[in-house]
Amino acid sequence: MYQNAFVLTGTIGSGKSTVANFLKLYGFHVIDADKITHEILEKNTDKITEIFGKQILENGKISRQKLGNLVFKDKNKLEMLENFLHPKIRDKIYKNCELPEISGFPYFVDIPLFYEKNNYKNFKKVVVVYAKNEILKERIKKRNHLNDEEAKNRINLQMNIEKKREMANFVIDNSGDLKHLESEILKFIKGLKNEYKNLKI
Repeated sequence: MYQNAFVLTGTIGSGKSTVANFLKLYGFHVIDADKITHEILEKNTDKITEIFGKQILENGKISRQKLGNLVFKDKNKLEMLENFLHPKIRDKIYKNCELPEISGFPYFVDIPLFYEKNNYKNFKKVVVVYAKNEILKERIKKRNHLNDEEAKNRINLQMNIEKKREMANFVIDNSGDLKHLESEILKFIKGLKNEYKNLKI
């Protein structure tokens, strides 16, 4: 059990990465599951190409955009990819928690599919970055250059954000602008200081 770990999760477009960057600015250690995924994809290029074909490659490397376009249209393919990647990602995340855990300070683990995968039994504290579905849809349409239907499909591949909000131990609301988000993060950090008296921020 990692007592000092706080899982940071949400859904596509909710702004987890922005929150993670703010937390880093405030001096917190953040373990990034997305970065770990990238490393695992690179190490397993041959195996993943064997499963999904050479169409996912660009200059001999896996194009995350091409792979994403392929799996987000097909739940079976998405499941195949996740079954291959997630045990490896989880093991690496746990390994990366060992050092910060000893410090006795709170640290964060950014895991996009924490609730969907339901296989991170060593984490008990969960922070959900929240925004309403309509806001999520508009954000990912803009960011990923998707139409209305494509954006909706991406969101529907993950657990509903309202359900995640109910299950969370902590919620950081990201429905407004950056100023609003920063005030939400500071409110959350203030709460942390009550639990960690030695926290100086």
